[in-house]
Amino acid sequence: MAVNLEEKLRPPELPMAPYPPKTVMLRDGRIMVVREASREEVPVLLKAVHPTLFVDSDFYDLVGSRLYSELLGWVKHRVRNEFCLVGLVDRELWGIVNSRMYDKNLGISLHTLTLKRGFRVGQHLFAAKMEHHMDFLGQNEVYITAEGPIGFRKWMIEFELEYDPNVQHELGGARSFTLTRALWEKHKPRLCVGRRPVAKELLDASYPIRIPDDWEISAQVALESGQKRAAEEIKAMERKFKKDTEASV
Repeated sequence: MAVNLEEKLRPPELPMAPYPPKTVMLRDGRIMVVREASREEVPVLLKAVHPTLFVDSDFYDLVGSRLYSELLGWVKHRVRNEFCLVGLVDRELWGIVNSRMYDKNLGISLHTLTLKRGFRVGQHLFAAKMEHHMDFLGQNEVYITAEGPIGFRKWMIEFELEYDPNVQHELGGARSFTLTRALWEKHKPRLCVGRRPVAKELLDASYPIRIPDDWEISAQVALESGQKRAAEEIKAMERKFKKDTEASV
């Protein structure tokens, strides 16, 4: 009885082509392996995502909590047609993206989470996710949204995505933008990079996934926004000093 009920609870799934792994050279010369993650690797991914739930900057807490839920739904077979790609440098997890097929022609982009900032990891992984939708799953459109301004600049503006006011993205009914096949073919040469095939020894060396300590993840993802806040505080102090100096003259 329990087995039959579980079968009824699981959503049906479409057959999905695997994502061929590739390598991407980062801005500092290091090599990132981009490959598909398996359900068996979800527990370690959840452990990596967990610290971001408590980082209140650049919408990391919102993105992290939603991604955590989606990965949990995937491993428990409660999300339909989901896939997850990871970016790894020396086995260390630097970024995660996930997405799903709505049907054979339409993809739904879910989330992009960068754990190591300053290397364009998010941009490379987002492009890889779109590559999977368009080139390997053979889809014609992908619905995309963004929780914050950084994602908006890097996805909507870079790819010139088309806003459709008649579509509510499944992430809370947010504004939805569409990557069409024409836009993909236009921007792919510039935004989607990498080399295939990946050498066997390099691919083998990407297992098992290694994650940084919780404090390191929290510090890294908050670093950029912290630097911006510090710069703003310094500018504010300089303005106040100038104002006070002029008032005293």
